[in-house]
Amino acid sequence: MNNNDIFKKLRVALQLRDDQIVDILQLVDFRISKSEIGAFFRNADHPKYMECGDQVLRNFLDGLVIHLRGTKDNPKNPNEVLEQNKAAVKDNTASKEKLIIKKPAKQTDLKSTTAGKAGDNTKKPVVKKPSKITGDSPKKPAPVMEKVKFNNGKNKKS
Repeated sequence: MNNNDIFKKLRVALQLRDDQIVDILQLVDFRISKSEIGAFFRNADHPKYMECGDQVLRNFLDGLVIHLRGTKDNPKNPNEVLEQNKAAVKDNTASKEKLIIKKPAKQTDLKSTTAGKAGDNTKKPVVKKPSKITGDSPKKPAPVMEKVKFNNGKNKKS
């Protein structure tokens, strides 16, 4: 088991997001970007995968202690902090579900609600007209490959 596996398991167990991990690392004056943290959590086969060093994991654990327990001057109850994280995750997922469920209004509904109002600015779809230069026929896209002669590695002089 390497540092990346430990970091992943702590992230899942504590239900932490990348921005929360950045904040925890800033508690111990360790600055790291969200993209670097994302590289730690990637699959080992991924080209952007990055090995999590001992220093990063050590600073995360030190910051996690401060995040959960607080400092001597300002102690916290770890259970309350974990409950706040769970509530934040639930609120975040609930807001995402609301966005998914919300559907746009139908076009007929929009017309019936705006009909008869002053300043009715309903837009009509734009129809492209053919250019006068090319005539009435639409322009065909250029071929992807032009005429190419393959020599199969042989230099033939004609």
